Amino acid sequence: MASTTESTYDASSITALEGLEHVRKRPGMYIGSTGIGGLHHLVYEVVDNSVDEAMAGHCSRIIVTLLPDGGCEVVDDGRGIPVDKMADPKLKGMSAVEAVLSQLNTGGKFDGNGYKVSGGLHGVGVSVVNALSARMECEVDRDGTRHLITFTKGGKVEHKLKPVGDSPKGRTGTTIRFWPDPLVFETVEFRAQTLVERFQMMAFLNRGLEIQFRDKRPGHSAEPVVYRYAGGIIDFVKHLNSSREALFKQVIHFEQSEEDQEIEIALQWNTGYNADGIHSFANGINTIEGGMHVEGFKKALTNAVNRYARLAKALKDSEENLTGDDIREGVTCVISVRLRDPQFEGQTKGKLGNVSSRSLAEKATNDKLSQWLEEHPTEAKKIVAKAVQASRARMAARKAREATRRKSALEGAGMPDKLKDCQSSDPAESELFIVEGDSAGGSAIQARDPRTQAILPIRGKILNVERARIDQMLKNAEIQTLITAIGAGIGLEFDGDKARYHKVIIMCDADVDGSHIRILLLTFFFRQMRDLVDAERVYIAQPPLFSTVVGKEKVYLKDEHEKQAFLTANPDHKREFQRLKGLGEMDWEELGDTTMDADQRTLLRVTTEQAAIADEVFSTLMGENVEARKHFIQTNAHDVRFLDI
Repeated sequence: MASTTESTYDASSITALEGLEHVRKRPGMYIGSTGIGGLHHLVYEVVDNSVDEAMAGHCSRIIVTLLPDGGCEVVDDGRGIPVDKMADPKLKGMSAVEAVLSQLNTGGKFDGNGYKVSGGLHGVGVSVVNALSARMECEVDRDGTRHLITFTKGGKVEHKLKPVGDSPKGRTGTTIRFWPDPLVFETVEFRAQTLVERFQMMAFLNRGLEIQFRDKRPGHSAEPVVYRYAGGIIDFVKHLNSSREALFKQVIHFEQSEEDQEIEIALQWNTGYNADGIHSFANGINTIEGGMHVEGFKKALTNAVNRYARLAKALKDSEENLTGDDIREGVTCVISVRLRDPQFEGQTKGKLGNVSSRSLAEKATNDKLSQWLEEHPTEAKKIVAKAVQASRARMAARKAREATRRKSALEGAGMPDKLKDCQSSDPAESELFIVEGDSAGGSAIQARDPRTQAILPIRGKILNVERARIDQMLKNAEIQTLITAIGAGIGLEFDGDKARYHKVIIMCDADVDGSHIRILLLTFFFRQMRDLVDAERVYIAQPPLFSTVVGKEKVYLKDEHEKQAFLTANPDHKREFQRLKGLGEMDWEELGDTTMDADQRTLLRVTTEQAAIADEVFSTLMGENVEARKHFIQTNAHDVRFLDI
């Protein structure tokens, strides 16, 4: 229907946003979101610049401090941002420091002279941090003099760059302090554990680089956390495997370089069944979707192990070669490439596209791994024996799948009886609620929108897939039901494009049992339906813990934190708070209004920005190593949220 009001579209309709205005107008384009992830992204952008200095060989220490007043300080001992005037007439003779901190697409990473290798390629990093901060200060130590420049909200220069004194003897480097703008971000409270996980990974990838973290906020320990790894990615693999039983103690390590690029690979097998333990990086960026360097490594790994298996007579002439999946079962591997001109696919830099990296990875692995296998026959035979066992399990799993398919065909091939499917056949609008228990399932069925919302009640706790091979999983009734309902396969055969729902929502009670069921389901999705997690299609429902009445209206509060915020905003509130019961004991109307109605509910999206960290967390929490699990819980206790005691 045509609009009843006319609108003109002429030159007056065009708005030119100057400087950093566009960043503040559309922050999500630059940092992903204005939630906690985007907040942390500000820190990463600043630290990444210091890491680039380290990769160039000019920085050995980075100190990150969360300040008492909510700001963040990053100090490095690099060369320091240049302080002389810019020659470019478009930059009006401003200092290089001011240009770097206040102009998009300005930096020392474009011509290949300032940095041969760099993760921050687009020149938007620190200027974006400046745009989204209420205040920023930058100190530069160069040539014996300390210089200072300050900015106010939105990256506007407050005081131009000027000398403020002598640098401490022999010091060079850059210090940046910034205070995120609370008008931009949903929260300006940093989560320490998330930051240190990232810093630890950076230290692993930059052998010998020291990264210190201090939390000087009230109520936090100001004791520094220090990461420095002389072994680099060798130590990274040991760390990732620390909660697993190694097949043998030694970490295999090799590296190779050629003009404009170099590759370093470390790997070790464990006794587990995960076949997706490869973690790849390009110029320090986590390429979570892999790319050419991973393709080259996988191909050469398969060839090298099969070649050795034939030479060692571990495979008969009549037997087929071991598949890549068989060989990679239980492997933990870190691949790190550094190259002058990386080509990343997609805005997230999730996949490396340089063909030359594939040939380098393939050549290095074929040459160096083949030699290692020949020189270590005892360990090599263990690798082959494990792969043979994986091959037999794969055959058994295939038979189990075929038996399941035949059984379904004989029974009419329908969906599981307990699944109450939705009417829509469009996955983009369809949601699957996985609900704990038949009682809660009954309430959810009444509360749902039958057109787009499907309900699948599960009974009890599903199998811990961290400790089971796929052939064992396929014998578990609850897992069979999940696989059939989602309809996209499992494990290495899983195809996210075939999933019947684009939202899979875990809905459990907010108690200890509910939390356990939730982590079991998340482990299953991460290990066996990884595409769903990577596509950010897995969610956690957040039923409220409290309700109260304001006037005649019932108000629901998600957790204790939200309750306290409500009391702060409403100090005269006299009504009692009702502690809501489990999902199965909530009225179906209440469940629908608070937890299922798309217009009113709150969902927590499950993401894995750093796949290596997520891999380690799942292995620690769900694996066999009790001490590692205990240590993880104690270490992370200060950052626990949404705990129901």
